[in-house]
This record gives sequence, structure tokens and C-alpha cells, in this order.
Amino acid sequence: MAAAAVHLTMHGLDLRRSPRRSPGIAARRLVVRVESKLEEDKRSEIVTKRKKGPLYALKSLILGFNGSKNVEYQGEYKRAVEKAEEIFFSVVTQMGRYVFTMMSTGVILSIGFQLSGGDPQMNTVIWYSWLGGIIIGTMIGANMVLEEHCKAGPRNVVITGSTRGLGKALAREFLLSGDHVVVASRSPESVQETIEELKENVKAGLLVAKGKDKARLSQAKVVGISCDVCKPEDVRKLSDFALEEFGSVDIWINNAGTNKGFRPLVQFTDEDINQIVSTNLVGSLLCTREAMRVMNEKGGHVFNMDGAGSGGSSTPLTAVYGSTKCGLRQLQTSLQTESKRSKVGIHTASPGMVLTDLLLSGSSLRNKQMFNLICELPETVARTLVPRMRVVKGSGKAINYLTPPRILLALVTAWLRRGRWFDEEGKALYAAEADRIRNWAENRARFSFTDAMEMYTENTWVSVFSLSVVCAFIILSSSSGT
Repeated sequence: MAAAAVHLTMHGLDLRRSPRRSPGIAARRLVVRVESKLEEDKRSEIVTKRKKGPLYALKSLILGFNGSKNVEYQGEYKRAVEKAEEIFFSVVTQMGRYVFTMMSTGVILSIGFQLSGGDPQMNTVIWYSWLGGIIIGTMIGANMVLEEHCKAGPRNVVITGSTRGLGKALAREFLLSGDHVVVASRSPESVQETIEELKENVKAGLLVAKGKDKARLSQAKVVGISCDVCKPEDVRKLSDFALEEFGSVDIWINNAGTNKGFRPLVQFTDEDINQIVSTNLVGSLLCTREAMRVMNEKGGHVFNMDGAGSGGSSTPLTAVYGSTKCGLRQLQTSLQTESKRSKVGIHTASPGMVLTDLLLSGSSLRNKQMFNLICELPETVARTLVPRMRVVKGSGKAINYLTPPRILLALVTAWLRRGRWFDEEGKALYAAEADRIRNWAENRARFSFTDAMEMYTENTWVSVFSLSVVCAFIILSSSSGT
């Protein structure tokens, strides 16, 4: 513990004495550029090899019938043509899957109705079989998709405001995926305590993990540094520290945020307003700029956290906080246009309402009764957000926890959720964080049906598996009917 503290202190002293980049960092960046170039060449080779598939064979066949030969393009024009062909064939493949799925569904239902001989009872069984096949196929297929994020190599992740609440839960979830994580907060003591705690969590996970899960978890690594996101020099120290530790940054999450309770604007002091705006808005701006700078060569993804007011809706009693979140949404829109050709993706993550100190500060009894219906624990939210953050592509994506299926589920089961987190007097009923994460690695393996429904809509190929299950149901139903 003492050695780690000295390690953190030394980084702070070195960077205070000299704001200039050290030779070690410059050399590491050169290595990153070389690795990036090698990876790009390797991807080009893979794309070339993929062009030997059926679609490209069909293209060659058509050209052969026309008496034409493949034209060899050169330079930038050649790369542009190859990119256009790649996009075209990708679109055709997705459309083919969709058409095949829809046609297969119709054929299977028609066959089922023919086998039933017009029996209304049998037709009902077939409809239920079809629905059951879709649900079962969705759950199994979506579970496979959620596991895909574990197959990729370790991600290098920076998370601000990660010594408590959702930030710490995100850090823990990334570590469970075998990633390398930099935790950051204003307090050096909190950073050190969090590092030690997360290391213990990883050790506990290794004791129960087996096979591939254990191999993946053994790659996890956590380090940290104190950082006040309101100060540009601290943000630069954070990025330099991440580069020195891991060589590059793949994911940067601007989670640091604050609020000063629920009350009218006139009751907020000058210091309250300054701290909220500086942390939530200015801090996210500074961190986003720094993240884009360090990711410029290799690429990466930056996530800003949504909150109340992000969509421009009114936020009575939290006007200052809502204004900062609305400003971040404007930043997102501007950067999408400004950085169209950039390798850096700018995204938003919307955790919904999470039971953290930030949410509970200044909350009334009425607020807490509402929290029973729509709030979730940080670990639950992180369990959903992290897999999607790890596999996100492009730019401008919104990673949401409170999706329509979850909102619908909360409304339908509202009567069951009363007294879930707080009793009638506002006393907390949920367990302390230390008790909740005691078996965190085992709990992470639980599969959520709402996750399955969401992932099903994002992956068309799962429908093919669903249809095979449907066939089995229909055959069994027909056999039992005869």
C-alpha cells in the first residue's frame, strides 16, 4: 500500500515540476503509432482475404459473363472503391438476413396452419409455439451476444469520479471483463482506498472463476491518480498517467459530477453554482478535449453521462444541475458534426436514476418513495452499461439503462416495488455496498431477460435460431395433435 502511495505521489511531483511531455511518454506514443499502422495494414489484409467470399465471387462471375475483367485501381481512388464495395456488400448482407428471416417466418407459420387442417385449437397451439420459439431464441441468442464483449482483448479505460457510486461500479465491471482501468478522483486517499478495494474484488473473483473467465479476469489491472477535472493541468496529468501506464486509452468515461440537493435556484449559493457548473460541464469539456487529443492517432470512444435535463426538459429544484446536462447534450451534437472524420467516437451514457450519494443528497421522503419505483443499484446499472460500452462502434451512440422494456416492466410491477429501497419513513432498506459486492463475480453472471430483448433487436441473425426452435415446436405440436 505504501509503495502504491509513493508511486502516485511521484507521478504528481514529476508532472508539477515539468509540464512538458517526458521522453518516456514520447517514445511510448511512437510505439503506439507504429502499432496502429501495423494494425491498419493487418486489417487491410483481412479485408482483402474476405473478398474471396460468395458475394465477391458473384461479382467476378458477372464481370466474366460481360467479358470484363476486374479493374485494378491505384492509390486513394483504389481505397475509396474498396471502402464503397465493403459498405455495399455489408448492406446487402444485412438486407438478405432480414428478407430471409421474414420469409422463413411466413413459410413456417403457413406450414403449421396446413398441418393443423384448419383446427382452431391447433392454430392456437401453433401461434403459441411461434411466440415461445421467438422468446427462447431471443434469450439464448442474446446471451451469446452479451458474451462477445469478453472475447476482445483488454480495453484501456479511464473513468473520472470513480472512487464511489456508479463510477466505482463501472470500474469494477470493466475489471471483471479483464480490462485495464485508471480510477481518478480529487482525493488521493480515496483513490488509494479504491485501488486496494478493487484489487481485492479481482482476487475474490479469481477464486470463483474458472476456465476462460479466470484467464480473462487475470488480465485485469487497476491503477489510479488524483485529479480535479475542473483544472486543465490535472486533466493533462491524468491522460499522461494513463499513457505511461497502459500506452494508449480506448475508452474515456466522464463520470465526475456533483449536485447540491433539491431546492429552488434562489437558495443555491455562489459556491454551489460554481462547483456544479465547473465539475459537470467545464470538467467534461476539458476531459473530452484531452481524450480526443490522446486518442487522435489510434482512435477510441468518449462517454459523457446524461442526466436530468439532458433532453431539454424542465428540472424544477435542480435547475443548475439540469442546465449542465443540457449543455453536455449540445456538446455531443456539436462534436458529431465537427468530428465526422475523426477516429474518436463521442457518445452518451444514460444510467437513469441510480442509488448514489449524488441522487440522495437533499432528497425528501416523497423523492425516496418515487426512487422505489425507478431507481437501481450502481452495480445493476454498470452490469448493463459496460458490455455495450466495450463493443460500441462509430460515433453518436446512446447507451441507455432505462430502455422502453425496462420502463414498461417498472410500470407493470410498480405495486411490487413499493418499499424496495426505502420504507414509509424514508429509512434505507438496501444492503451496504460491501455486503452487496461480496459475491460480485458470481452475481455478474446472472442473465437479464430485458437485456435479451434489447440485444435481440440489435442482432438479426438471432432470428434464424429462433425459427429453428419454432420448427421444433410446430413438429411436436403436430405430432401430438395426430
